[in-house]
Amino acid sequence: MTRSLRTVFLLGLTAPVLLAPLAACSKGGERPKADLAASKVTTIGVNAYLWRASLDTLSFMPLVQTDSNGGVIVTDWYVNPQTPSERMKVTVSILDQDLRADAVRVAALREVNQNGQWVAAPVKAATVQKLEDIILTRARDLRRAAIAG
Repeated sequence: MTRSLRTVFLLGLTAPVLLAPLAACSKGGERPKADLAASKVTTIGVNAYLWRASLDTLSFMPLVQTDSNGGVIVTDWYVNPQTPSERMKVTVSILDQDLRADAVRVAALREVNQNGQWVAAPVKAATVQKLEDIILTRARDLRRAAIAG
């Protein structure tokens, strides 16, 4: 890596830390308003609010893969104790660096146990839509908390 590229990379990682004290020095002691929804400059490759919200939403399921640069979260099979004859597997893909409704996609697989064998079963479209809605609502809540804080 060339010296100038390395310097830009290191400044990109430390700029928020270096500039944070300067934010308090604005006129009248007010902090400047920033559009935190964009989240273009992060240490991950996708929108930080959507990423955090996705992890929070799927926290009850065992995770198999998390790729913050590619924006993919894959869970392992999850068996709900209330319905032990059914299991689900979920994949969340974050498609953009902006906090937008079309920036998150959820795919789910469902299997039912028939005579000791797991057999593929359909997933209701409402299930996938509900998961997407929960993630988006949580991401918006995280953004509001960051702006208010």
